[in-house]
Amino acid sequence: MPHNRVEEYLCNYSCPVEATMDVIGGKWKCVIIYHLLENNVMRYNEIQRQINDAPRRTITRQLRELEQAGLIQRTVYPEVPPKVEYSLTPFGQSLEPIIRMMRDWGSEHIEEIIAYRGLDADDALPDDESAQSAAHIKLAEVNAHEG
Repeated sequence: MPHNRVEEYLCNYSCPVEATMDVIGGKWKCVIIYHLLENNVMRYNEIQRQINDAPRRTITRQLRELEQAGLIQRTVYPEVPPKVEYSLTPFGQSLEPIIRMMRDWGSEHIEEIIAYRGLDADDALPDDESAQSAAHIKLAEVNAHEG
């Protein structure tokens, strides 16, 4: 039975990265956080326009999860029609260095990412059998995360 927060953490997560991913994991959460960092305050439709590939239901769910995690604040104004705005909390703003590093990495490697995704899996595999096996595992992991 855990006696303090550190012991509780050790019981729930195998490492700090797992704890971080528990909070920001999800296909669109980091993208939402990025746009809120860039814009400070956004309404739902503004967020939707920025990530128009995501279904509305998914965006709504991920916004709720980010709010429950204490990363974003949802402000509802008492007017008709209702006005709702989203912004980062100080806890959410603490993710800025991570999100900026993700943005920079993506900018630096975008051509490689596009090329990698454009290749047929068999064309991308090396000739060596053990390397092929490792590559198949990596491709399966990437494909699993895309779904």
